[in-house]
Amino acid sequence: MIYYLKMTEKPKINKALILAAGFGTRFLPASKAVPKVMFLVIDKPIIQLVVEDIVAAGITDIVIVISHFTEEIKKHFEEFPVLNELLEKSGKQKEIEELKRIESMAKFTFVYQKPGRIGNGVALLSAREAIGNEPFVLSWADEFFIANPSRISQLVRAYEKFGGMINGCIRTTDPVYGGRFGFYVGDRVDEVTIKVKDLVEKPGVGKAPSEFGSVSGAIIQPEIFDYLEKTDKELDPKVELYYNTYGLVPMLKDGYPLYALEYQNYRYFDTGDRFGYLKALVELGLEYPQFGEEFRVWLKGKLS
Repeated sequence: MIYYLKMTEKPKINKALILAAGFGTRFLPASKAVPKVMFLVIDKPIIQLVVEDIVAAGITDIVIVISHFTEEIKKHFEEFPVLNELLEKSGKQKEIEELKRIESMAKFTFVYQKPGRIGNGVALLSAREAIGNEPFVLSWADEFFIANPSRISQLVRAYEKFGGMINGCIRTTDPVYGGRFGFYVGDRVDEVTIKVKDLVEKPGVGKAPSEFGSVSGAIIQPEIFDYLEKTDKELDPKVELYYNTYGLVPMLKDGYPLYALEYQNYRYFDTGDRFGYLKALVELGLEYPQFGEEFRVWLKGKLS
């Protein structure tokens, strides 16, 4: 039976899934010892900014897929009694309070990505038991947004309006992104949302079929696990399992409604490559309360 006929209500979004098992080869040699998503943006690791975005939408049950290369992520969000004791002896109460805030802002569940085949679809399947049979937020760990309302809040609001699956996107006409993003094609259902007819994954530089480029952030229905699991059994083990290609696109063809939401009032920071990471440091460094103005003066001096 077609999905939209089965769907009589919209279950509340209670869980979020963050994919953070990647090795981060574009940042070698730095990422050999420190996971890419743990790189600092001034004084917070990238993945903490992603978590704070999710929590701002009222979602505090967060599943993070890690690997043996990225176990340090667990240390950041779990309690560290020895460190707290040391800080207590040093009278660093402010630091203790901040660490406790990070540890308690969500219920964190860590699962390891399954060995063997690679691809973000494998990471999703690794979290199937932890997510269960309910719709969930999906987010990458190396992109973050500063938005008002928060990026995830915008997705949840669109889901409450339309149901189905909601994928976040940004509007771009830059031809270079045709080689980096997937693009949505469809019909507008309101000023910021289209009902998707097709999803074209990385069509090539200058070949984007629309202006709606896919970026991090989505609300996904749990049936995607069935699609990915079926394909995982059929594909050659050497082929990467992509959640878009082998999950969303087949679901769309089978009648599952998919919407693309154009984020509003946002700033997008793609810290998945060196240049994007550097731009994030500079932009947010200029706004940092303690030294932003001093940094601005210093930077002007360097540029002159």
